Amino acid sequence: MATFLPSACRRYLEERSLPFREVLTSDSQRGLILGPLPLPVGLFNASEAQILILIPTGYPDIPPDMFYVDPWLKQLPNNVDPKAASVAQQFDGKTWQRWSRHNNTWRPGKDGIWTMIKRVETALKEAK
Repeated sequence: MATFLPSACRRYLEERSLPFREVLTSDSQRGLILGPLPLPVGLFNASEAQILILIPTGYPDIPPDMFYVDPWLKQLPNNVDPKAASVAQQFDGKTWQRWSRHNNTWRPGKDGIWTMIKRVETALKEAK
């Protein structure tokens, strides 16, 4: 198993009993796969999903940008893609739904995976 997350990030995930895997692909992409995790009730066509966060070179000084989900989520009741979440991304043999949520407020030395997970949770709760 690949281990590239800083120890503080790994400890955060372990202390919260969040299921996770660190994946290093053959082309050196680094991804953190969380879950499956529960989704906000009644908002999507699924009750849980795996979350992929691509970890950039230079992390944690350089922030993760977007996140990705599997399965592909549709918003209820109209069964449509959430805004800025209709592009496919290949990673680790799967097709993931890219949620384009850019991070312009990252604070090097303070923020870590806990910040990104909070951003993911907020984006899923506020999906439009």
